[in-house]
Amino acid sequence: MKKAVIALDLGTTGNRAIAFDKNAGIIASSYYEFPQIHPKPAWVEQNPDDILNSAVKALKETIEKCDSHEITSMGITNQRETVILWNKRTGKPVYNAIVWQCRRTAKACEDLSEYRALIKEKTGLFLDPYFSATKIKWIIDNVNDAKSLAEKGELAFGTVDSWILWNLTGGKVHATDASNASRTLLYNINTLKYDGELLEIFNIPGSILPEAHDSNHNFGCTVKSAAGKSIPVIGILGDQQASLFAHGGFETGIIKNTYGTGLFAMVETGNKIYNSDKLVATVAWKIDSLPYYALEGSIFTGGGIMRYLKDNLNFINSAGESSDAAKSLDSNGGVYFVPALSGLGAPYWDPDARGLIIGLTGAATKNHIVRAALESLAYQTKDVILEFKNALKKDLNLPAYKLRVDGKASENEFLMQFQSDILNMVVEKTVFTEMTAFGIAGLSAITTGFWTIDEFYNLKKIEHVYNPKMDDKYRNDYYDRWKKAVLKSLKWA
Repeated sequence: MKKAVIALDLGTTGNRAIAFDKNAGIIASSYYEFPQIHPKPAWVEQNPDDILNSAVKALKETIEKCDSHEITSMGITNQRETVILWNKRTGKPVYNAIVWQCRRTAKACEDLSEYRALIKEKTGLFLDPYFSATKIKWIIDNVNDAKSLAEKGELAFGTVDSWILWNLTGGKVHATDASNASRTLLYNINTLKYDGELLEIFNIPGSILPEAHDSNHNFGCTVKSAAGKSIPVIGILGDQQASLFAHGGFETGIIKNTYGTGLFAMVETGNKIYNSDKLVATVAWKIDSLPYYALEGSIFTGGGIMRYLKDNLNFINSAGESSDAAKSLDSNGGVYFVPALSGLGAPYWDPDARGLIIGLTGAATKNHIVRAALESLAYQTKDVILEFKNALKKDLNLPAYKLRVDGKASENEFLMQFQSDILNMVVEKTVFTEMTAFGIAGLSAITTGFWTIDEFYNLKKIEHVYNPKMDDKYRNDYYDRWKKAVLKSLKWA
């Protein structure tokens, strides 16, 4: 019987399951969206049952379509930092999932500001509402019975991978991997353990935490009642780490950027942790007890700005229209769009920044605003990559690097050419748009011997190469004006 490996990709707006054969052909796939909940401005929640039901539905449909294949394993990759707390005894969530984009805990972060340096040193992260700890604390402090359940040892915390794993294994496994644990503000990336001092700072009981394993750990088998079939879950990675793994994170000279709801640029730094006051240092993956690290620039609003243009402003009917709208213009007409809809992440880290459109004249049209929104993704990426250069100094020769891209917005031809132009770098787009899923499938399959690591990387094909064409004068002028626009958006709230 032919064999297959399944990736369960748990995203911010939907969940996808993909089955790959030995040649990385897609045997089957299924995808279901779930809604976002916005109780207040800059608050973002999801119903944990919506996340679970859509994930299980996608997984079951994909498994059913693989009836002529033996499924050797499945791997899980997930939206990181999102917080779910549930009752260990009943398995029921005590509150909605608080999503990584949510800014409700900005005040809590300010109140703990004396610990910023300590937290950065231990975790590589910033004391920011983006990460999990203050979200956990908010639920424990504000939700009825959460604190008492925690005190009785009956409360469980997990990022989305842990929540889905718990349910797929019938409540038998409460676990995560090092890449996800490293995004909680509770995990010391130097010792590779949860840190008692950090737990004390946030007043979070260690009993609620999932066990943090290697990224290529065998996490147990799904139960038939949950997934329809018993399949070993081998491998868990946070979504951006999975994308980096797929792009060749071990390969020198590669920066990856995922153009999803947010933008996430990463460069792998081997076994060395680099400190940066503008970037996150994080665990890329931990394989066979060996940690690999990365520098990351997390940008809160990326491809999600296309949904905003479509749903909120009615400027486009689909994200695909944006490329044609931008190409219809000779220039941006001096219009800039700072998409700080949930504050600004790297390299600004300002939760009080707010969205801004500036440079409008009587000649500006909605196409100028659409183009400005697309350009903002490229500018934000450049902001981060310049910080990579600053942080790595002699170890990163930027002109020698390539940017490898994935995510839905990487299909936008205008954006990818503009990205190459504004960076003055080669941009490579792979055939697989869903590199996150391909990455976790690869980690799982390499662990089981389904693929060797060489076979896996040889399966990756470059679909399009974008080379820079813009003159330096225009490149510098465009970017200088972007920086001026950003300054006007900061500290608005």
